[in-house]
Amino acid sequence: MVRKVKNAVASEDTARLAANHLAKNDPVLAPLIEQFGLCTIRPHQDYYRELVESIVGQQLSVKAAASIRKKFLELFGGTFPEPELLLQKSVEELRSVGFSGAKVRYVQDLAQNVLEGKVKFEEIDELSNKSVVSELTAGKGIGEWTAHMFLMFCMGRLDVLPVGDLGIRNGIQRLYGLSTLPGPDEIKAVAIQGNWHPYESIAAWYIWQSLDNTPK
Repeated sequence: MVRKVKNAVASEDTARLAANHLAKNDPVLAPLIEQFGLCTIRPHQDYYRELVESIVGQQLSVKAAASIRKKFLELFGGTFPEPELLLQKSVEELRSVGFSGAKVRYVQDLAQNVLEGKVKFEEIDELSNKSVVSELTAGKGIGEWTAHMFLMFCMGRLDVLPVGDLGIRNGIQRLYGLSTLPGPDEIKAVAIQGNWHPYESIAAWYIWQSLDNTPK
């Protein structure tokens, strides 16, 4: 289930093109680009694993999520489980490593959908961002934010604008001098005014860097 990422921030050349484009078009981002250098997003590529781990980490601190992931791997002998093995574990076994009851349902629902072909990782590369979000959010426990992070950090899509991310909202409010926390429409307006396209993901990365709060 490891996929080859296309059109991704996987090279210095791509990161440089994005930085030059954004610095030229958005004077607010230009000093951030000077300060932080080239974007270092490197797609994770293991689609199934990344989705499971994103569910595990929802609403947890980085430290707490890492602890649960470690125990989860230990439950399967140190190897990340394929969907079949994940479904073989009982609710009690998964809860013993720190999963909530809801997260047990979410990860097993994802595993079942993968086995039944409802989520087709071998075809997802060809889908538009909107279609990827629609397919992923049809399952339990995966919302728009998780889908956006998947597009950016797993698939390596360059043109994702994570309008629901609190860090992006806080960063835009501070950097662009807005009086209130911006909603999706205001964030889109900032992106249009700054001519971020087709590098919205990279613009978001620089905003996260300004907060020292980049999602992993």
